[in-house]
This record gives sequence, structure tokens and C-alpha cells, in this order.
Amino acid sequence: MKYIVKDFEYYLRKERGLSNNTISSYLNDINQYIVFLEKYHHIKTPKKLTKKVLDNYLKNLRSKFSSASYARKLTAIKSFYKFLHLENEIEEDLAKTVETPKTKKKLPQVLTIDEVNNLFKAIDNNTPLGLRNTALLEFIYGSGLRVSELLNISLKDIHLNDSYITVVGKGDKERMVPISRSAVSACRKYLINGREELIKSNTNYLFINNNGTKLSRQGFHKVLKGLAVDAGVEIDISAHTLRHSFATHLLENGMDLRTLQILLGHEDISTTQIYTHISNKRLSEVYEKSHPRAKKEGE
Repeated sequence: MKYIVKDFEYYLRKERGLSNNTISSYLNDINQYIVFLEKYHHIKTPKKLTKKVLDNYLKNLRSKFSSASYARKLTAIKSFYKFLHLENEIEEDLAKTVETPKTKKKLPQVLTIDEVNNLFKAIDNNTPLGLRNTALLEFIYGSGLRVSELLNISLKDIHLNDSYITVVGKGDKERMVPISRSAVSACRKYLINGREELIKSNTNYLFINNNGTKLSRQGFHKVLKGLAVDAGVEIDISAHTLRHSFATHLLENGMDLRTLQILLGHEDISTTQIYTHISNKRLSEVYEKSHPRAKKEGE
């Protein structure tokens, strides 16, 4: 089975174009399934797989995990069976008819425009780290980048004269992302007066830490948490909060869904459509607070 799993990994990476994190998650789920097959059913080859064995395993999963976790693990298993069928390792895709449970999607939290502005105001731009933090926020909120895309930007990826950067997103797919005039200005100030002060060794990464090396996810998260406290932002803020805020604010100001999909680097527009739900929810909240006939009796 281990050789088949290696081929499955190649299939996920090269043919499906999935991200490293997704591939790692899929492989972990499949390896757990293989352990189950060998331990309880003595199955070491796909030819011996049966629908009964699969149903037995899925029943076991449902009893141990939440609906969301079960759905994620089932997605990996369905992909594995599809791969086995494509490779003629099994005669029939035994998982094809298994229904994935519908899970309620939790709408991501977003910041108000005032809260975003307060984050910027909380930065001390008289220090190298302050200049870096302003550039960080301008890039992630101004362009809606994923945190991995943000922190992996190298010097060759920035094109300030043309107001765009090149990032590598999920599935190692490269895309051009426009940046605002304020982001261009912040990046120039950081490069000239910030990065040169911080850098201690040869590195091409744009955003570096106090030690002169690449800024990590943990480092960025710490910076963001600190700014949120200083700015009086009460919600539990993360890099994704800024990405969600970027998308929501653009929709609220008239951007069409297709353009937003391209900016966010979403492969499927259904992923982008969650932001329409956020905008509608916010619209309802504003309406209920503002319209005299929408207020509760006695208010």
C-alpha cells in the first residue's frame, strides 16, 4: 500500500494541484485508513477492498468525530478511491455513492473600516519594525493575500513602478496581484529605511524579523495581536480576518464577484460567494439599526 500512497501523493500534487497543507492532511487521513485495513481486516492490497469494509470504517469515523471533521476525512477517502479506480487498482469506485454530510459554514469575522484604520494608527512608523508592519498591513489588507503568500514574497516579486506583486498561491499557482498607492509608498519606505536596518545576512525575502531572517507565521501573528490590543480591536483577529475584511469591503463598495475571485486566487467561484453572505448579513444589521420601522417596539 505504501507505494500506492506515494503515487496518490504525486496525483494530488501534479494532477490535482493541491496545496502542501491539503496534501499532508489527505495523506494523514489515508494512512490512518490503511492502518485500520491492515489491523482489523488484514487487507494489504486494494484488490481486497469491499464496500462493507469501507462502510465499517466510515461508521467508526462518524462515531468519533464531529460532522466537519468527518466530512474532511471522507473527502480524502473519496479522492483516494477515485484515484484507485483511475489507476485500475479497483474495478469500481466504492466511495462514489457515499454522501458527504452538509456542514454549516461559519461566516468569518470581518473588521469595520474604522477598525482597520485604527490598526494602522497603532503603528509607530518612526522605527524599522513599524515601517515593516505598515507594509505588512498594506499588503495583506490592501491586496487580500493569504499569510503564506505574504510571507513568501521575495524582492524579485515586487514591481513597485507598475503597482503589482507576484505571489504563489494554493497548488503552487502563481498570480499577479495589484497593490495600492499607499502600499507602494509603504513598501518603498520600508525598503529604504526599515529593511536595511533590520537585515543582518543575505536573504531575498521581503519581510524579515528583528533578527534579520524571514518573518514567520508565528511572528506575524504576534505582531497582529499586539496591534489589535493597541488599536482596541476586541474580536479575535488573525491574518485571515484581514483577508476576509478586504473581500467584504470591496464587495460592499461595488466590486463584482468574478473580479474578486481573481484577486483572491480562488479556483472555484463558489468559494468566493461566502463573502456575499457576509455582505448581506452586514446589510441586514445596518438596516435593522437604521430604519425606524425595523427597530423593535419600545426602542
